Amino acid sequence: MISLFELLKAIPIIEMWNEEDITVKGIAYNSKNVIPGDIFVCIKGYKTDGHAYIVGAVANGAVAMIVEDFQEGWDIPQIRVANSRQALAALSDTFYGNPSKGLKTIGITGTNGKTTTCFMANAILEEHGLKTGLIGTVKVKIGDQEEPSQLTTPESLDLHGYFALMKAQNVSHVSMEVSSSALELHRVGNVDFDIVSFNNISREHIDLHGSFEKYFESKASLIRNAGPNQWAILNLDCPYSASLVHETKAKVLTFGIDRKDGDIGCRHLDLSTGRAKFIVEIRKSFTVEGITYQPGEFAIELFTPGYHSVYNAMVAIMIGLLCGVPIPVIQKSLRSFIGVERRFEIIFEDDFKIIDDHFANSGNIDVTLGTLQRMKYHRLTLVYAIRGSRGPTVNRENAETIAAWASKLGLTEIIATISRSHVTDKDIVRYEELAVFQKVMAAAGIKVYLHEELADAIGHGLSSVEAGDVMILAGCQGMDYGAKIALEQVMHLRPNMDKTLLFGPLEKRVAGME
Repeated sequence: MISLFELLKAIPIIEMWNEEDITVKGIAYNSKNVIPGDIFVCIKGYKTDGHAYIVGAVANGAVAMIVEDFQEGWDIPQIRVANSRQALAALSDTFYGNPSKGLKTIGITGTNGKTTTCFMANAILEEHGLKTGLIGTVKVKIGDQEEPSQLTTPESLDLHGYFALMKAQNVSHVSMEVSSSALELHRVGNVDFDIVSFNNISREHIDLHGSFEKYFESKASLIRNAGPNQWAILNLDCPYSASLVHETKAKVLTFGIDRKDGDIGCRHLDLSTGRAKFIVEIRKSFTVEGITYQPGEFAIELFTPGYHSVYNAMVAIMIGLLCGVPIPVIQKSLRSFIGVERRFEIIFEDDFKIIDDHFANSGNIDVTLGTLQRMKYHRLTLVYAIRGSRGPTVNRENAETIAAWASKLGLTEIIATISRSHVTDKDIVRYEELAVFQKVMAAAGIKVYLHEELADAIGHGLSSVEAGDVMILAGCQGMDYGAKIALEQVMHLRPNMDKTLLFGPLEKRVAGME
């Protein structure tokens, strides 16, 4: 509980209607969640306006409300602010006692790799014996407790609440994904980050932000708003990330795989098996929390496959170094880290390989197919789930990226599916999305075998796979069930198969198949 006047010191107030000091027991931004003693924050969203739900909030016991426009007919205090989302973040931080200040808070943004980078960083920190938190697309983890995520980055009230729970449970380090919408909508407002990273950017969420430029501006704000006591990790191989080197007050640590002028470098990269081995070079000395890292090098072996895993690992390694984790601990952690579901995940490996990848956008496709180009195999079979309800632009760009790689990978045909029975209404493939995919493939001279059902497409792929081949299950929502279906079909074809040939976090997929 906190005095209303004490709580309001956290925000700039335009005007207050009914200046009465009361005790605030909690904060809510959804009228259904209001309980007696709460202050209700009216959020203007894309689809709805919180001001329209004041009746319900007051009926449920709201004792005050934060508004952008005064509302007639109410006796409880109204506090008018310029931006209720910014106010919600500041009020939440104050109400919970500024919890992120007591944590080593690591924020990771980028179009691709946020989830895996967070999981890798968390694994490194845990291997060092630290009690950790994790917030992202897959789950929220507070020490040993976990719950499924609702958003990649929670609303600010929920986020600061998680930080408070972490502090109460003696968590010391938290790794979190920071989405572009979270930055634009102030969900990470008032978070006291210690380390921030801009991994990469490619075309995604354009409809949400209005243009690629606005999308980049949202992402870049995490770095541009960082202060002198923070560290910013920037990827020099991504021109947009590299452009921020001199646009932040934070201490900057750069890296590159292709470029050789980063503070941290990568050489002798071997991806012949799909799983990377490489040498990390510390090229410039730097000091953090009393530890000085001198120029030198050390070897890294990844269990997680993929070229993109090298980029994710480089960021996680740098986070480990900035958190004082010894190099041998980092090496051990990454050798045993099994990865995140559907991120270039090898799900079967015997006489041929099956790889599962979410293939979300052109940047992700580039990195995934770039990995395959570096691998040794006989023939590639691509089973692709067309993206549904994302518009023709995304599907054209994805198709053009696949077509650009086809000749390099020896692809003359693709097995495609609209996954009719395995997508919800919000992910149904529209006529124009299918049409633009087929048009690009036809122009590139690539034959498309189109299946309405996901299982039929995967069965088609498996029917032609031979020893030494690679089959990739590629696509987002339409391929989410692909690994389970593929493993069921493989196990049906090979009833006496050794189950150790199934790789990755697949227990829930194979459970009940026998």
